[in-house]
Amino acid sequence: MRYGIGIDLGSTCAKTVVIGESGEFLEYWLQPTGWSSVETAEAIRLELSKKGYTGTESGIVATGYGRVSVPFANKSVTEISCHARGAGRIFGLTDFGIIDIGGQDTKVIAVRAGSVEDFVMNDKCSAGTGRFLEVMANTLAVTPDELCRMAAEGSGVRISSLCTVFAESEVTGLIGRGEKRENIAFAVVDSIVQKVKAQAARLALGGRPLVLTGGLCGFEYVRTSLSEAFGQEVITVPEARYAGAAGAALYAFAIRPV
Repeated sequence: MRYGIGIDLGSTCAKTVVIGESGEFLEYWLQPTGWSSVETAEAIRLELSKKGYTGTESGIVATGYGRVSVPFANKSVTEISCHARGAGRIFGLTDFGIIDIGGQDTKVIAVRAGSVEDFVMNDKCSAGTGRFLEVMANTLAVTPDELCRMAAEGSGVRISSLCTVFAESEVTGLIGRGEKRENIAFAVVDSIVQKVKAQAARLALGGRPLVLTGGLCGFEYVRTSLSEAFGQEVITVPEARYAGAAGAALYAFAIRPV
């Protein structure tokens, strides 16, 4: 049986997807990228081999921050293209917008007829990333999950800084003034949402369906907050975290087996 292997080697997390001939997910898993993308890629190769996927029946495509660190891949494809193709397959859409909140950056992608029409990406230091949420959760001495649960109970506080370092100073100041953690947590998530909304305003999404991919797609409060900000439901599913790797696996089918 032919299959496609996609590896999305992100800055903080690596995702691997194996897709079968009919488009079904045969395998998918994630692991921390760690300090070395090369070592992580080798660990993925060994795991694929252990599971019986040698790549001889199909191609292997790498994408993401560390795609050049996957020497056994037949090809590398940009994460923008892979996210568009993978999300289209996962959600069954051809005209839609993607909000991908990753560890070090956030991308908003406009997809038309299954292809990338336009996209915007934030700065690595900005407040609209998964790393920002992680840093703020550490500052509040909670996990990201706990921060989002607390945020649902908070209100009335805003973080004005768009840089993670300055925003952390703001949070420290709020803690020093005795502000409730729920209200600070609300401000953290609101900062991410407003940053994403500002990014999306630069694209002509035109009321298309919006989907959420990336590491924060499992946080329901983030999804509902984005839905409120955009005035329409932002949809997601657990598999959406693997959109980039899924797209890479779909591209792998275009590679002829050796």
